[in-house]
Amino acid sequence: MLSRNIRFLARRYSQAVTFRTTECSPSQHNENQIGLFYSLNNDLCKQLFAHGGLPKSYMKQTKTFTETTLMVRLPALEIMNCIKATDFDKPAIRYLLYGEIGAGKSLTLAHLLHYAYEDGYLIVHVPWVSEWLRRVPRHKEMSNSQTHEGFVDLPLDAAAWLLHFKMQNQAHLKKGDLKISKEYVWSKREKTPQGAPLAELVEHGITRVKYSCDVVDALVNEIKILSNSKQCKTFVAIDGFNTFLYPLTRLRTPTKKKVAPEEVTLTTSFMELTKNDWVNGVIVLTADQLGVPPEHQESHLPKYLLYKKGFEHIDPFVPVEVGRYSEREFFSCASYYRDRLWLRGPPETEGELKLASACNPYKFMEMCAPL
Repeated sequence: MLSRNIRFLARRYSQAVTFRTTECSPSQHNENQIGLFYSLNNDLCKQLFAHGGLPKSYMKQTKTFTETTLMVRLPALEIMNCIKATDFDKPAIRYLLYGEIGAGKSLTLAHLLHYAYEDGYLIVHVPWVSEWLRRVPRHKEMSNSQTHEGFVDLPLDAAAWLLHFKMQNQAHLKKGDLKISKEYVWSKREKTPQGAPLAELVEHGITRVKYSCDVVDALVNEIKILSNSKQCKTFVAIDGFNTFLYPLTRLRTPTKKKVAPEEVTLTTSFMELTKNDWVNGVIVLTADQLGVPPEHQESHLPKYLLYKKGFEHIDPFVPVEVGRYSEREFFSCASYYRDRLWLRGPPETEGELKLASACNPYKFMEMCAPL
């Protein structure tokens, strides 16, 4: 009986399943396009995601397929519709994407980033917090903060992030319309004067890595001021936000002392940005089990991953679950894989993979890879 049902489903969806949409503007996507893939051009991908934002396994697949596509899914559409109806004179609304491992939270965030870019937002995007606090190479560059006693700086990580910020917002920064509100003195010889373009502040952090963490802190404050004064609207996107709340990092001082997340200057900067004490902005966060050690991945629910401290920090917020593929989304993805000659075999293959992967997007992608 089971195999008969599999064959029936396979025959039902194997005939001329539509899996693409020609509408490549996220602001024009609607419920009629759920489950369909749209293409991103290479220049846009390089600008938005050259320094992170798309999972490495997905990037590997896009190179194999020689194109970058994203599926239109309901969680992204729900947040876009909420943003379109937002009163930007009110405090920034926090949205939290959550769901099981491999459900597609990072790709949903990528879809929203594309929407924000097209809609003219200043983008503040942290591709993966765990890269700073948990995936620590043997010789991680770390130093004691000169401006915040008891804190540690991650200067190379901060400089790399500033480069990412510069690349994503090159159109805003080139205009020179965004000015800083006060003078920043870095040393006896170095300072950024009041009224200087925001790009000058960013460039200083990139070229003078020693001050990069302080520049990030200053940049966060300036962005809030610019948003409050309606000089720009800001889209904050942080993937793996719950890593900021996990009690310990893998960072160690030279004396082997363990460093807590709240003792890292980058943490304090982005926790400040995720408060809702500013207007004219949108904040989208993800809570991900992969952002914490395996022994603390029992649940994907926000209250478990954010701990009491994180839950209270972003309360009130709008939780948006990213679930497994629906039947329509699964067979659309299977048709896309067949179109790319990534999935072959008899029609029954799709039905069997549907059961084996339980419609988890990542598991389905992994199961197709060696076929």
